[in-house]
Amino acid sequence: MSSLVILILIIAGFALLSYFGHSINKTAGNIAVFAAAVLIPLYWFTRVDFSETVSFTISGFQMELGYNMYGKLFSLIVMILSPLALIYALGYMKDSKRTGTFYFSFLFSILGMTGILMSRDFISLFIFWEIMTWSSYLLVIFLGKDVEKTGIRYMVFSALGAYAMFMAIVIIHRNTGSMMLNDYFNAFGNFSTGTKFLTGILLMFGFALKSAVMPVHVWAPGAYSNTPMAYTSVFSGALSKMGVYGLGFVVINLFAHANLHFAGTILAWLGAVTAVLATFSAIFQDDAKKLLAYSSIAQLGYIVTGIGIGTELSIFAGLYLAVLHAAFKGVLFMAAGAVERQAGSTDMTEVTGLIRKMPLTFFASLVAIIALAGVPPLGGFVGKWMLYESLINNGNFLMVIMIFLSSTAAFLYSYKFLFGLFLGQEEPEFENVKEASPLMTIPMLLLSVFLMITGSFPGIVFKYIAEGMTDLGFHDVNWQMSVLTNAWGDSVNLQHVTLSIGVVFVVFLIFLTWKGYKKTYYVSTKDISSSGEVIKPEDNMTYSTDFYKPFERVLHPILKRKIEKYYDEFGEGIGALFDFMRRIYTGNGQTYAFYVIVFLVILLVFSKNIFGY
Repeated sequence: MSSLVILILIIAGFALLSYFGHSINKTAGNIAVFAAAVLIPLYWFTRVDFSETVSFTISGFQMELGYNMYGKLFSLIVMILSPLALIYALGYMKDSKRTGTFYFSFLFSILGMTGILMSRDFISLFIFWEIMTWSSYLLVIFLGKDVEKTGIRYMVFSALGAYAMFMAIVIIHRNTGSMMLNDYFNAFGNFSTGTKFLTGILLMFGFALKSAVMPVHVWAPGAYSNTPMAYTSVFSGALSKMGVYGLGFVVINLFAHANLHFAGTILAWLGAVTAVLATFSAIFQDDAKKLLAYSSIAQLGYIVTGIGIGTELSIFAGLYLAVLHAAFKGVLFMAAGAVERQAGSTDMTEVTGLIRKMPLTFFASLVAIIALAGVPPLGGFVGKWMLYESLINNGNFLMVIMIFLSSTAAFLYSYKFLFGLFLGQEEPEFENVKEASPLMTIPMLLLSVFLMITGSFPGIVFKYIAEGMTDLGFHDVNWQMSVLTNAWGDSVNLQHVTLSIGVVFVVFLIFLTWKGYKKTYYVSTKDISSSGEVIKPEDNMTYSTDFYKPFERVLHPILKRKIEKYYDEFGEGIGALFDFMRRIYTGNGQTYAFYVIVFLVILLVFSKNIFGY
């Protein structure tokens, strides 16, 4: 049997085992989940034949499964992040109910993503896309928080994306007589301009929606913040990348070769606008989960901008940032989940000062925040370096300013996250908080190590990106393990940067340690912050409420005009229309007989005008 089919059966089998296992005995179910977290990636890395294809025919339609190097790149994200998130979930969901349903949906979403990345025809792609969507929907409504608003919004927008993709598939089949992806790409140049544009835009809409690109991002903040944190790391880190995966194919394989470059440019601008607006929305959030949700949308904006520009360097940057985003957002959502489980909340106006209680979670969060902010020596610096350079080389100077503004402003919400949860004043009500279990901290720390390694040796990831880009038409992509070189001949050795910063860090650590052993401390006479009073535990000396109020006051006129309002008003209008129709179509036979009589009377009265006699 094909290794690809076996992989799908293994994932589906573990989904069923975890469901029925938890129905019988929770321990048995957890063993099945742990086995899935170990055996699925183990089989993928050691047994899957990436040169293999599986073809079959259903109802006259040819279907085919098989990896290409571009799909393999995104599968790496799924197969590394998802198993770690499953292990994390064993600690996070320990005391939860309906865990069988949770793990069943979790594993089926992995199945959907895996199937998408090995699909070579539109039917398989659409089927696996729907499996991914429906399983993730079950997890969005799992906790029962804002189900009516969040769940329906996620489902409505997912349905819109699916309908757009389905319409494109129908048009493609009508013009090519085939459902194969390669047949579409090869025949695209022979389509009429209208057909090219329509199919490309419909596909781009469906993929961009899953990537939470503005203005179709409104499902993401609620979905990311209301889903169990054990899954949100995959939701944001891997599932959103399915949209990026599709956008790469659409923008590069289609628009770049059909005189439709402007569509990619529009996508890039939407990505830049998304990055800016989502960043400032994140700054003013008081709940850590909402902050990370908007932050994730902003980071996806960088990725979409790189893909939309469509040059070799910009796509390379976008794909590298996609890999890093999966890692650091995985860490941050896991950290928020750890705080939520241990302290009971992620409200940064309530939970604070946990650095001594949860040092491992803080360390992992610190590493992820540094990577997110693009500070050397971590990988975020490398990705943003390449993105800035690609935009400058392409003459997109205003876009550079927007991306740089967003990246700089990201420091604000990054600091707010760390300060709000970890660095503030220790509160008495959190005195008994302890570090999260090893099942939760180990996945975070492993991802943090990955972020530190890729900061000095980004070539570890570059290798897979360069291979993947061959499927997008870019061959002989040059890269180096640890050296970045720009178009003007300047270069920087990342190992030297890491070594320099490491030396500074070690010296600073030695200084702090030496200072900590001193028994006598001298306080300046100018140190009058407490006015000579003894500070009591109940005296709040640090505040995280209205953290950036001056900025919020300035930006409020812009940010208050949320597009969600217009979507809600449109939905209310549709609801009113259906309510009116419900009053007309009552289901009562006498009412319908009355309508018939009224219609006949109207015909009789106006028969001369209508029929001429």
